[in-house]
Amino acid sequence: MTGYLDTVCDFIANTTLADIAPAAVDRGHRVFADTMAAIGAGAREPEVQALKAKLVPVAGGESSIIGTGLRTEPAKAAFLNGTAGTFLELDEGNQYSRGHPGIHAIPAALAFGEAHGKSGTEVLTAAILGYEIGARIGIAAKILPTMHPHGTWGTVGAAVAVAKLAGADAAKIRETINVASSLGLATSRQTMLQGGTVRNSFAGFSGQMGILAWQMVESGFTGEADGLSTIWGTVISTEWKPEEMTRELGSRWEIARNYFKRHACCRYNHGTLDALAMIVDKRGGLSPDEVQKVRVETYSLAAQLSDTSPKNTLAGKFSVPFAVASTLINGSSGVESFTWDKVLDETIQAFADKVEVAEDPALTALMPDFRPARVIVTLTDGSVLEAETKTNRGDTEDPYDDVELDRKYAELTGLVWPDAVARGIYEDCFRLEELDDINALTRRLNAVSLAEAGE
Repeated sequence: MTGYLDTVCDFIANTTLADIAPAAVDRGHRVFADTMAAIGAGAREPEVQALKAKLVPVAGGESSIIGTGLRTEPAKAAFLNGTAGTFLELDEGNQYSRGHPGIHAIPAALAFGEAHGKSGTEVLTAAILGYEIGARIGIAAKILPTMHPHGTWGTVGAAVAVAKLAGADAAKIRETINVASSLGLATSRQTMLQGGTVRNSFAGFSGQMGILAWQMVESGFTGEADGLSTIWGTVISTEWKPEEMTRELGSRWEIARNYFKRHACCRYNHGTLDALAMIVDKRGGLSPDEVQKVRVETYSLAAQLSDTSPKNTLAGKFSVPFAVASTLINGSSGVESFTWDKVLDETIQAFADKVEVAEDPALTALMPDFRPARVIVTLTDGSVLEAETKTNRGDTEDPYDDVELDRKYAELTGLVWPDAVARGIYEDCFRLEELDDINALTRRLNAVSLAEAGE
């Protein structure tokens, strides 16, 4: 069954921004701004800075390394930006695809668009289409539970964005998809559970491979007849439903069904932290000293995040006990609660030992439409506090409003750029259609950072 792929490729080749639903275009603006902020703030992390220094010892090229003021060649920029954007666990995602389409497609589209002087309209259109196809693969496939979704179907999404920007016809888009299908990573889910920070590079590799896939096709390389059905139908998935690739294609836009994150940790923690916030708000506060124990009952994927002694910041972001402990003790679930000093804090470590995590099969049965959690807090006086959530804040069923998302943007960009620069980036992201050259935006991204200014 390869006819679906013809339909998909014709759709990509012929779709213009005017064909995309206004709600999806509006969300595309917001996703762009959110992604720029996540990348810029993530670029401050020491591992990202060290890797940048090794990969780009001498700066120079057409594409921006966001948050650094430096440029390099497009594929390398896409890699570094995609890697930085995942480090803080604050990049947006799509619950139906069970992954993060934006951080795979946008860095590739931006880097390639810069290098070729593409307009804001072209870059936005390509990014939305790359997001759409990547997300649909995630919906159509059920990848092996031992795999991490980053670096898999996102590679195809990135390649689609690049091919669209290059003006490819349907035949070349198909070839690019088939080549890109074989360029994904054999990812391990254990990297996130054990704090293996190599996981943060998976999305970066997707952006890099997306650009490379197009360069290979231009050079005469070819793929198989239907790489999607082979890879996701026989190699890395337990299920492949190609009909999902074309279901409501052009009328249901995946970027319009996305979610945004405010808790700086794995999304599987979010229902728990939302329920904890409900308890604290209803009671008017909760001192850690009052707590005897905490029991978290949640769905299967979240129940796996049970490590009470995470070894680094990534492991802390993928630990329900640590997230509960650090959030309650610090009064925040933001970036500041998942730093190295918090991971090493003995008070937080001791409280994490009080947190028990268990799967409730009834809650697991509500996936993937819902990501529920139940938090039961037993106080030292014997009283019990309880709250339950069905959806995560930020999901399509319970979205953050613009005020909250603007607050997130300000918090993240405030770590990187002076206010005037951050405001300019924000404004450009929301008026991409007015930019004749995407470099108008990236010149702002390359503006002097707070670190360079000595602030």
